[in-house]
Amino acid sequence: MNPVKLAGVLLIVAGLLGLLYGGFSYTRETHDVKIGPIELSVKEKKAVNIPVWAGIGAIVAGAALLALGVRKG
Repeated sequence: MNPVKLAGVLLIVAGLLGLLYGGFSYTRETHDVKIGPIELSVKEKKAVNIPVWAGIGAIVAGAALLALGVRKG
């Protein structure tokens, strides 16, 4: 499989995952305080939303790469 086709497939998969899940979340440690033997830390949960247009755009771009890859190879 040539790199153009591989990139096309990866874009389509990423676009489908973006449409299905709509985003992802992660935990980040923001503050760390040490007062003698006591240690305090704050973990903050963040969410990243993936817009629908970005998922559709990735699918369209991946399909275009696959179409170009088929014509050249």
